[in-house]
Amino acid sequence: MLNEGDLLWTPSQERVAKAKLTAFTRWLGAERGKSFATYQDLWQWSVDDLEGFWQAIWDYFKVQSSAPHERVLADARMPGARWFPGARLNYAQHALRHERPNATALLYLNERTTLASMSWEELGAKVRILATQLRRLNVKPGDRVVAYMPNIPETVIAMLATTSIGAIWTSCGPDFGTRGVLDRFTQLAPKVMFYVDGYQYGGKPFNRKEEVHKIIDQLGSLERVIYLPYLNRDDKQTFHEHTVLWDDLLNNPKVPASEFHFEQVPFDHPLWILFSSGTTGLPKPICHGHGGIILEQLKHMQLNYDVNDGDRLFFFTTTGWMMWNFLVSSLLSDVVPVLYDGNPAWPTPDVLWKMVDDTGTKVFGTSPTYISGLEKGAIVPKNGAGLASLETVALAGSPVTPECMEWIYNNVKKDLWVASGSGGTDICTGFVMGAPTMPVYAGEIQSRALGCAIYAFNERGAKIVGQVGELVVTKPMPSMPVCFWNDVDNKRYLDAYFGDYPGIWRHGDFFKLNERGGCFVLGRSDATLNRHGIRIGTAEIYRSLATLPEIDDSLIVNLDLPHGKFFMPLFVKLKEGFKLDEPITEKIRATLRREYSPRHVPDKMYQVDAIPFTLTGKKMEVPVRKILMGLAPEKAANRDAVANPHALDYFIAYTKNQTDYSLTA
Repeated sequence: MLNEGDLLWTPSQERVAKAKLTAFTRWLGAERGKSFATYQDLWQWSVDDLEGFWQAIWDYFKVQSSAPHERVLADARMPGARWFPGARLNYAQHALRHERPNATALLYLNERTTLASMSWEELGAKVRILATQLRRLNVKPGDRVVAYMPNIPETVIAMLATTSIGAIWTSCGPDFGTRGVLDRFTQLAPKVMFYVDGYQYGGKPFNRKEEVHKIIDQLGSLERVIYLPYLNRDDKQTFHEHTVLWDDLLNNPKVPASEFHFEQVPFDHPLWILFSSGTTGLPKPICHGHGGIILEQLKHMQLNYDVNDGDRLFFFTTTGWMMWNFLVSSLLSDVVPVLYDGNPAWPTPDVLWKMVDDTGTKVFGTSPTYISGLEKGAIVPKNGAGLASLETVALAGSPVTPECMEWIYNNVKKDLWVASGSGGTDICTGFVMGAPTMPVYAGEIQSRALGCAIYAFNERGAKIVGQVGELVVTKPMPSMPVCFWNDVDNKRYLDAYFGDYPGIWRHGDFFKLNERGGCFVLGRSDATLNRHGIRIGTAEIYRSLATLPEIDDSLIVNLDLPHGKFFMPLFVKLKEGFKLDEPITEKIRATLRREYSPRHVPDKMYQVDAIPFTLTGKKMEVPVRKILMGLAPEKAANRDAVANPHALDYFIAYTKNQTDYSLTA
């Protein structure tokens, strides 16, 4: 039986020798006189000497700045750290500096069209044309440009054009509901909006023109609307007086290259705004800067994903998730992002693995939820695809179990680096992640990220090892938010991260660090299961239940009741043909009691038709707990931020009819 911490894979000597991380370490020896025996030694230096480390990243990756910086870190407070003051640069310029003839910049496909490519020449030309047209439309540095667009090349072009002129980008996928979009866009007072007429998913078209009409009507700040017919390429019908068609903007008139220039902006000039999930309140508008994202993405992509010029990188994502920004940022490293728009299991469940062969993908990024779906559907990727190019599977989005990692080795490829990681929209990168020169252990994230002072804190604010605590960051990172948009006196920003430990970032995840530096992210700490004073991470429950063949999915919460009482219900979705009878109920109890403790055994179990997830694939433990505690459903959860809103109906009805616990007991 597989145990947490069992060795699953060790990189070959050849792979270690060729790794970008190895090359960077050698460079530090030659250029900085630094020598490191292990990754942990390198990590320790990277957080002890922040200025030395980030200057090394700047120099090693040849970051271009039209003005020199005065120093690396002028103020190390959190929040408020001032990185590279004096520098002036541009994110889009760093992406397009790889432009050259006869080289591929993007690969893309969707449910209705076959695989296609876009060259660097075409990408660069279209970005310059669109950027110049935006300037002609009076878009200035600091103006907000929003998009209701799918994961297609035109969205990449629009983002690069926007950021190249110093305007600020944000996007939602066309699967977002009207309220979800307005909750985000109205906070920004955007000047320009890009949109499509709809999308296709699972072979079914979804026309979104009615939703777009409502969105535009309520965005009074819009001066221009740019329409890209996508579902119906021949559609030219518009309903806003200042609408311009994408093709007209790109093709008429042609813009001379001499008219274009990259706006040179300060290091912390706003680049884009990413939004929190918004499941329990108005989404937080998290603003990142040009310089911080450039540095972080160069470091992460090359040192932690170990990619080289021209390598293909895929991550299944939509434009409303930070992984889209991460994927597109591979352009900074001259890596080819593979864009996919559609259902990852249509028309066949293994469509993405066939895409790996067609594109020559080296790094395949996905979530444990997707892997779980393959396992439950008895899909074995290696049986239907060659996967010769595939070297890495990167996992993100939710805690990874040992069994998930083992399944990948058994069903995808034996000689494979399975790199689990965890970070967030908050920093648009990872706090903990894979390291290509280190072994892979079951259920374990290999390392803390370079330059990231990550620790586990106990209730007293002390660092702990080998125990579950709060994930904290004790020193600033360049890609931490420069602000929350329109956040008066930084109040929302301070409340979000610095309320518990002044001057120290509390991320809101349970975290454990072992003696060898391996990391475990164990679910959101605000979804704590606190039984008799013992904190339990929900990931422990889910890991055990995932091994039971009858269970398709599950969700558990703990309700704190008056007079020190509590009630911990478990909700399970069973596979077709099963019913939550006494034998299955007892099997669940026995499994949790045997693998963990009696405290892990729920007070009662219920069978549900669906488990609610956010649009980014996270179980909605906190909103469900709030609903069960009696909070009005519309205050507990924004249905437009829920991937399957109907899944909440059971919990709303349950609360109205419950007799199993009492809030006044």
